Amino acid sequence: MRVFIGYDKREDIAYQVCKYSIKSRNQNVDIRPLIQQELRDSGWYSRPIDKLASTEFTFTRFLVPELCDFKGWAVFMDCDMLLFSDISELFSLADDNYALMCVKHDYNPKATLKMDGQKQTIYPRKNWSSVMLFNCAHPSNRVLTRELVNKEDISGAYLHRFSWLKDEEIGELPCTWNWLVGHYQEPEDGKPDLVHYTEGGPWFENYRFCGYHEEWKAALSAMMQDTQP
Repeated sequence: MRVFIGYDKREDIAYQVCKYSIKSRNQNVDIRPLIQQELRDSGWYSRPIDKLASTEFTFTRFLVPELCDFKGWAVFMDCDMLLFSDISELFSLADDNYALMCVKHDYNPKATLKMDGQKQTIYPRKNWSSVMLFNCAHPSNRVLTRELVNKEDISGAYLHRFSWLKDEEIGELPCTWNWLVGHYQEPEDGKPDLVHYTEGGPWFENYRFCGYHEEWKAALSAMMQDTQP
């Protein structure tokens, strides 16, 4: 089980807690952070710095199929997430009929800002790409090469809307696997397996007491205790 987590140096603690929440439930997971500078240094990523990109992994997430040598299944997820369930349950939903599977949110945030003052933009299929279950071996993903991802004329909209795929090649995951804090509600929408602090998490001062802040703080505390010598 290969899991790629988007990494942004502004949210290192979010990445660490997200990783811990996965590993504490299943040790047999290969977790790899997508660190932009490392990808640049190794020749995988060469796009100019995009001032409109809200995170350092806005584009690098789409390198996952080729990073997996176009073989098997892999998960990409943002770092501002917390797992409540064993991620093997997400992999068990993989369906070879699809090139990619995601939660197909109908999401129009009301807030104009998110995280540490980043502008909140609204666009079609918003947050669909924040959790992606990639069928790396699917023929349609073969076009998703590093050359394509690095082309400056390939826009963020093209990639985040999955424009290299036909609509019928995009499978649907239940919303429990990308539970947008403040958007989905218990029990109407079920119970989350993976919480997404999409507008900002408890590691930011302005969001210390956001939805599911207690669960994140408990995970942070458990992680700190486990890492003590």
